Amino acid sequence: QVQLVESGGGLVQAGGSLRLSCAVSGRIFSMYAMGWFRQAPGKEREFVAASWSGGNTYYTDSVKGRFTISRDNAKNTVYLQMNSLKPEDTAVYYCQATRGVVTDPARFDSWGQGTQVTVSS
Repeated sequence: QVQLVESGGGLVQAGGSLRLSCAVSGRIFSMYAMGWFRQAPGKEREFVAASWSGGNTYYTDSVKGRFTISRDNAKNTVYLQMNSLKPEDTAVYYCQATRGVVTDPARFDSWGQGTQVTVSS
């Protein structure tokens, strides 16, 4: 089990950008796969982006070309750079960490507070 603290959300206009951060506890951060998820009003939590060993990344289709996941192992922090934001990106964003598959939200038993992203039109 690791501790995760999301930050960086806010209110932006469509077409704007935000960078989310997730600070992770522990001394073996580099061994974890990291993922970003989001939950919009009236919708279930969905996978957004993942990063794992070897510099691998993966994104859900709706954010490809707009969002970039990155990590700084020295700072135990994972980031989500969000560009060209759309109103449909409005959601609470969460991060997760695991030594296994990170793309399935059903894998995780608990979630942090998340950070709210609101995109206005």
